[in-house]
Amino acid sequence: MKIIARADIADIVRNIKAAGKNLVFTNGCFDILHAGHVRYLAGARALGDCLIVGLNSDKSVRGLKGPARPINGQDDRAEVLAALAAVDYVVIFEETTAENLINEIKPDIYAKGGDYTVEKLPESKIVAAHGGRIVLVPEVPGRSSSNIISKINSQADSK
Repeated sequence: MKIIARADIADIVRNIKAAGKNLVFTNGCFDILHAGHVRYLAGARALGDCLIVGLNSDKSVRGLKGPARPINGQDDRAEVLAALAAVDYVVIFEETTAENLINEIKPDIYAKGGDYTVEKLPESKIVAAHGGRIVLVPEVPGRSSSNIISKINSQADSK
């Protein structure tokens, strides 16, 4: 099963590292999956041997994006992510940042979208503390869940 419980992450990571594989970690809301997400995740997976995706829980998405989000619940979002070939594992986390999860996983590479900067990532210090590196994967311009929601809302308003 690709969707794993937070309590099981340590065992999964131990097995990956024992096999000598390079572990890539990324995280996000992945509310309405689109081509930008798919390309981003494929790019992140290409950086190593195994990609673990930390998925913000519904509660943490509301904290980050507001009370109208997420559009899709965490179980549905996890299932869609797990169906992608680029994704090896999905783990849901409750916090608004992935700092605690990164501290547990200690990935070789932490991948984030090109719309971020290393200096503005709250997770940067933790990645550096355990010797990992951060790679910014280029974003796909104009592709975002927020843009999709805005388009839907504007079309609904014009009717």
